[in-house]
Amino acid sequence: MAKAHSGSTVPNLNSVGSPMQIILLLTALTFLPAIVMCLTPFLRITIVLHFLRQALGTQTVPSNQVLIGLALFLTLLVMQPVAGEIYTNAWQPMENGELSMPAALDAAAKPLRGYLMKFVREPEVKLFLEISKTPAPVRASDLEMRIVAPAYILSELKASFQIGAMLFLPFLVIDLMVASVTLTVGMVQLPPVTLSAPFKLLLFVLVDGWNLVVGSLMKSLY
Repeated sequence: MAKAHSGSTVPNLNSVGSPMQIILLLTALTFLPAIVMCLTPFLRITIVLHFLRQALGTQTVPSNQVLIGLALFLTLLVMQPVAGEIYTNAWQPMENGELSMPAALDAAAKPLRGYLMKFVREPEVKLFLEISKTPAPVRASDLEMRIVAPAYILSELKASFQIGAMLFLPFLVIDLMVASVTLTVGMVQLPPVTLSAPFKLLLFVLVDGWNLVVGSLMKSLY
């Protein structure tokens, strides 16, 4: 009769059957787009770039694919340290059988929560604490992800709209100036927005707009 092993070991990920691994992987992949779009800088970057395109009045230039691709690569650049920490502290121990899946999820949530807390605003946290009827923790690091995640999304939406409003102001001045000039000379054949588009593009190129916008965004995220 074989001897019983003393103590207990954490099940290794490789010991899980292939069908179960596929189910777990597909389940995780369904949440991945929502996590990338809402719980990373992708949210702020895409909204700001959309506002920039609207302010320039270029309609579909750059295209949605270009803006999303740029936002995705900038997001990977910002989130690389967080992803590396999650891989080191959660995925590798779980793959080696040192952590169970719930423990690995908790370990993966810590670096992500730490990043999100840098941008979460206090009013949004209070709002979701009141909605969920959860008592406020002693330390901000003790907040649950179900509170931090929606608070982060609202905080990023507010910050994105503030940046978008600031982007609109200089181009709005150009629109007003062109509209006043066209009305003064009686030129009503072309809409003022069409006439102001070259001036807005010229201003954006002269000030190296892409460098300013992307550089300011990245500095705000770091």
